[in-house]
Amino acid sequence: MKRVYFISVLLFGVLILTACASTSEVTQESLAREESPETSQFTLSRLDYQDRLRAFWLSQSIANWTGLQTEGHRTSDPFYTDEDWDDFGFVLKHGLWGADDDTDIEYIYQHALETYQTEILTPEQIRDQWLEHIRSREENYLWVSNESAFRMMEEGVLPPNTSDPENNPNWEQIDAQLTTEIFGLFAPGRPDVAMILSDLPVKVAARGDAEMAAKFYIIMHSLAPYAIKNISDSNEDGDPYDEQVFWLAEQARSQIPDESYIAGMYDWVLSEFSSNPDKENWEATRDAFYFTYVDSGADGYQYTNWYDSGSNFGFSMISLLYGEGDLPRTVRIGSLAGMDSDNPTATWGGLLGFMYGYDGVLQAYDVSRCSDTYWISRTRVGFDKDIDTFTDMAKRGVEIIDRVVNNHMEGELQGGYWIIPDAGPNNEKLEYTPVR
Repeated sequence: MKRVYFISVLLFGVLILTACASTSEVTQESLAREESPETSQFTLSRLDYQDRLRAFWLSQSIANWTGLQTEGHRTSDPFYTDEDWDDFGFVLKHGLWGADDDTDIEYIYQHALETYQTEILTPEQIRDQWLEHIRSREENYLWVSNESAFRMMEEGVLPPNTSDPENNPNWEQIDAQLTTEIFGLFAPGRPDVAMILSDLPVKVAARGDAEMAAKFYIIMHSLAPYAIKNISDSNEDGDPYDEQVFWLAEQARSQIPDESYIAGMYDWVLSEFSSNPDKENWEATRDAFYFTYVDSGADGYQYTNWYDSGSNFGFSMISLLYGEGDLPRTVRIGSLAGMDSDNPTATWGGLLGFMYGYDGVLQAYDVSRCSDTYWISRTRVGFDKDIDTFTDMAKRGVEIIDRVVNNHMEGELQGGYWIIPDAGPNNEKLEYTPVR
């Protein structure tokens, strides 16, 4: 496996990122990055980005429902292995995709940005949207920190106080990692802007190391446009996305303070992967991670539950690195790795789905079609329609990005392309306040 550091020159060179063949709506337009001595900017095709947002929603749903088959089943040794995969398989629907907590809070946040015609949500706006669209007294499909935050909002507490450890005993659980990745896609190529847009949504439910884990994912999603290459343009080892995935992870790691156990976990998994001569044997790293962190508390990590932030971040990194940019392989490993296995799968399914493009996702799973319909009223209420479509969700998503580019990036829309000033690499560490 090649290392990926050479690709960091991507931020300073000239790179044309050709889009995957897309749906009938999308021509041969591409995501492109351009620079010249006079200007530093990158150019993104709005139509191509719309296709990729559609792929994000579809691929996230495939991965979510695939991972749900094993969620919480094996949270200690013996875990599942590749030999168990025949008992499960990928979930590829031709009917409705049901909303779940891995997608429906992101849906609420996008709806909130549409409703208020804003890019940065206020505490009151977040509270109002949660209270309007989440059931109170019947099954509300919220758990741990999100549930705690919701009950506080009902009592008048506003974010970010809803994640204050003095108010919320579940602040270190996984919740923010599965509800905020989309803010990275709303700030294409600009993680500095993504951090502004996502800061309060992350702090609805997370602080400290859990906050760092969520922001790690957001940074990767924001930088995904830099890493995209045509799915047919394979690297010399035959894997089109392996180096891009490693580069994205390294960029996110560069902003995580070394004091956070999230940094330690990533470094440990990367080291184990790099030194493992058998890249198919992800199970060995998974088992060693469990012993090192869950049992032994490396880097100051204290395991609490199978749905906490730390264990799931580590298991997610194992599926990401051993998946090597292969979408089905990454989802498969994430589903079998254990713990809250629908959450890491949904995260990487969404990210890789965006990178592959819509037709690329279908090709990866060797199917000619998947349902485009999203049943939001399965879990959430109070919208104008009970059933939405990924196509329409993507169309509305690029309208949000229009505003982000104009109002927060000093960019503009020209002839179907976003022209975005390049802020350059951002390796400044995020603000981190340890809680323990």
